[in-house]
Amino acid sequence: MPETTTASILVVDDEPDLRTLYELTLLREGHEVVSAPDLTLAREWLAQRRFDVLITDMRLPDGLGLELLHELAENQRTEKSIVITAYGSAENAVEALKSGAFDYLTKPVDLKQLRAAVTAAMTSQRHLPVARQPDPSLAQDHPAAPSAAPPPPAGVRALARIVGASTVIQQIKGRIEKVATSMAPVLILGESGTGKELVARAVHECSHRCNGPFVAVNCGAIPEHLIEAEFFGARKGAYTGATQDREGFFQAARGGTLFLDEIGDLPLAMQAKLLRVIQERRVRPLGSVQEDPVDVRLVSATHRNLAAMVQAGEFRQDLFYRLNVIELRTPSLRERREDLPQLANALLQRICQDSGQHAPELSSAALDWIRAHPLEGNVRELENLLQRALALSNGERLDPDDFGAEPSSGLLAPSASVATPAAAPGPDTPAKTAMIPTDLQRFLDEQEREVLLQALKECGYNRTAAAARLGLNLRQMRYRIQRLGIAMPSDDDDGA
Repeated sequence: MPETTTASILVVDDEPDLRTLYELTLLREGHEVVSAPDLTLAREWLAQRRFDVLITDMRLPDGLGLELLHELAENQRTEKSIVITAYGSAENAVEALKSGAFDYLTKPVDLKQLRAAVTAAMTSQRHLPVARQPDPSLAQDHPAAPSAAPPPPAGVRALARIVGASTVIQQIKGRIEKVATSMAPVLILGESGTGKELVARAVHECSHRCNGPFVAVNCGAIPEHLIEAEFFGARKGAYTGATQDREGFFQAARGGTLFLDEIGDLPLAMQAKLLRVIQERRVRPLGSVQEDPVDVRLVSATHRNLAAMVQAGEFRQDLFYRLNVIELRTPSLRERREDLPQLANALLQRICQDSGQHAPELSSAALDWIRAHPLEGNVRELENLLQRALALSNGERLDPDDFGAEPSSGLLAPSASVATPAAAPGPDTPAKTAMIPTDLQRFLDEQEREVLLQALKECGYNRTAAAARLGLNLRQMRYRIQRLGIAMPSDDDDGA
């Protein structure tokens, strides 16, 4: 489609009054509009010409509007489809997005949202598709998705930040490019430290919303009594201390992407409110009597097993299906060990650039030591190891001993930041302090990590039980696990 503000649009709806309303609204915007009351006439129009945008009701006299979407995909047509679903019909909306719809609208259709959806669909059409090999892993999400358009420059840069040449990394990059072109919600699953936010940013930067804001929210870090105001905003006087109107995350992400990290930590009461916002695309700020329309794309992430949480009654099933329209999985470092040299060097360059220092060379022996390290904390743990090695190194090259390992064995030695315990004093030798750390914070972190690991092991990695044993609440326990890079073998029996 050429760089223009107008589009050719096919509207399919069996209600004459609504069809006329949509036509007039779009004609006033300068678009070229034709309409059809059923699938039969819609197919005749599609056989005669191509359109930029297809707007179709879900239920038509001679079938479902989804049939048109499937036919467009089978014929590799490039029309962007917007499906109109019945009020409160969450299943239909999810089905439409999984069938390849660019977006959906709920009856009664808000004309402002209709215009916005058409504009977004046009923007995503601005680049002609290029030939790409099909990704079999996308078959469930988009049975016959057409070729993706090349990402904008910001998207190219975002994809470059996902370092690695392994098969799993190439697959997730290709998948990001494809899913970025719709409004379908994305759920990113993966272990802690695997770069879920990096993937979320790439989805945003590769989309037509790349010029809009990217708002990242850690759902587990917001106090429960403030969570509604933080998400939806609040009016002046809505609660003690609310001295002026304030925007929530949804308003701040208007026209862009809202990234909900650790969505599994969201309280059940808030899950119900979030579900309603997703369905109705409207938010009511705390203390307000009216709802405001929102225009955001949702991307969520978690390291937890949401399906197991649904079974345990800890996460709403309807919200899970709403968020999990398209699923992306970030691979652990165990699945892409061949990327370690490239990833370690890229992290080293970035750390040194941020600190304004010269980047030393990473020796082959140091790389061998890194390869032998389990790296259960994934990329985050690798980055921490490199930061500590840089702090301990004095030369132009990082060697195994800079990581706290014996150079000859490549095995982990006593921490380089902790002095070796002094020999036991003899009868004529005055008593001395057994150990004096040269890096107190690192020493304390290591002690804390050992205590937490011991408690977790003895409690079968149940964080709730381990927290109670240590006199912590669950939120404090989760914070310490994340800060110290402790890898959890499973979240199925979390008890949290």
